[in-house]
Amino acid sequence: MTVIMRPSPALTEVYLYRQAIDFRKSHRGLAAIVECELGHNPFDGRLYAFTNKQRTKIKCLF
Repeated sequence: MTVIMRPSPALTEVYLYRQAIDFRKSHRGLAAIVECELGHNPFDGRLYAFTNKQRTKIKCLF
């Protein structure tokens, strides 16, 4: 069984954080990156994608 997450078609903004992150970070750590480094409100309904150092995994915050 394959489960695929598909955001709403109304989602208009998707951001890719280009620097590698530590994948041990929880949603709170990712929200801190969005708020402090990007200057965005993490609760505005945007999708943020983060990658590991090898660029083999993706972690998303919505």
